[in-house]
Amino acid sequence: MTVEMVQILKPDGSLVNSKIEPKISEADLKKMYRVMVLTRFLDERGLTLQRQGRIGFYVTSTGQEAIVGSALPLQKEDWIFPAYREHAVGLFRGFPLKVFIGQLFGNSEDLNKGRQMPNHFAYAPIHYVSISSPIATQVAQAAGAAIASKIRKDSAIAITYCGDGGTSEGEFHAGMNFAGAFKAPCVFFCSNNQYAISVPVEKQTAQPVIAEKAKAYGFPGIRVDGNDVLAVYQVVKEAVTRAREGQGPTLIEAFTFRMGAHSSSDDPTRYCPKSKLEEWSQKDPIKRFKTYLISKKLWSEAEDTKLIEQVKQEISDTVTEVMKGTPPSLSSMFEEVYQEMPLNLQWQKEELLEEARAKGEFLDSSEAFPL
Repeated sequence: MTVEMVQILKPDGSLVNSKIEPKISEADLKKMYRVMVLTRFLDERGLTLQRQGRIGFYVTSTGQEAIVGSALPLQKEDWIFPAYREHAVGLFRGFPLKVFIGQLFGNSEDLNKGRQMPNHFAYAPIHYVSISSPIATQVAQAAGAAIASKIRKDSAIAITYCGDGGTSEGEFHAGMNFAGAFKAPCVFFCSNNQYAISVPVEKQTAQPVIAEKAKAYGFPGIRVDGNDVLAVYQVVKEAVTRAREGQGPTLIEAFTFRMGAHSSSDDPTRYCPKSKLEEWSQKDPIKRFKTYLISKKLWSEAEDTKLIEQVKQEISDTVTEVMKGTPPSLSSMFEEVYQEMPLNLQWQKEELLEEARAKGEFLDSSEAFPL
């Protein structure tokens, strides 16, 4: 089965057709590029921190940074239900780097108070809903949030992300079916990076084109070059407009490749041919976008060198600052759960603090992570 793939930038950074070049301001183009570069080096540092035993777990998004194009069409009131590799979306929307890195450490600098495992980011001010470990649960959640917006008659839409593996889960079917039946103002974004951990996409679905799955639910499915940030922006912009105008959901399949391990616990050399990595390294989304910006005289090699230095320093300074944090206090596990702490939790809190006083200093075991 062949389905046309939307592409605006060729792998060499040149335009497929100048007539389909989207109109994006210089400031937004540069912001997208900066976030892509920041995400790449943040991944590099995050993996190093895990290998050093400073954090327990890390999931990279290397090779999938063009997903930042999906963040630009969103408005402040919109809801984001991410999977594991949407770092660039959060950072573009205003996820503070210190808050992001603080969550990796789970110490006193973590707004989530260490309650989530590393890489389960959440940030309420930008409607960035917490990542959860069970695969594809966010698909049904996003459909529900979109229906809530529709009932309230506000302008907010929901966008949710999942991988190709997520489309084989029951929650994917439930969310898509619900959204289609009730014309939810929702955008489903599937990053088809061709592997669900070690399982290739052809071994988990008989439908080779994930975008085609939308037909079963009564709404459009679009396939886009997931390494082309301009194409990603364009298809998401159209899907967001469609949702906001009451025309219902859209499924977007971004065909891309994970240029690294599934997580810091994975060894991709056991299942991914080296030739495939070499092939996709020639389609690097950052190199492609950089070439485009330089051709438009909006960027230069000198500016690029300076940006990389700034980004590395920013990450390093932030990590140093966050590492000064202390373990979350024992009492924090009871706080900010309910608006008013119920009596049974107050008793448990008092009993735990009394036990801590009796046994002495609290031992930080946060680095003893099971994964």
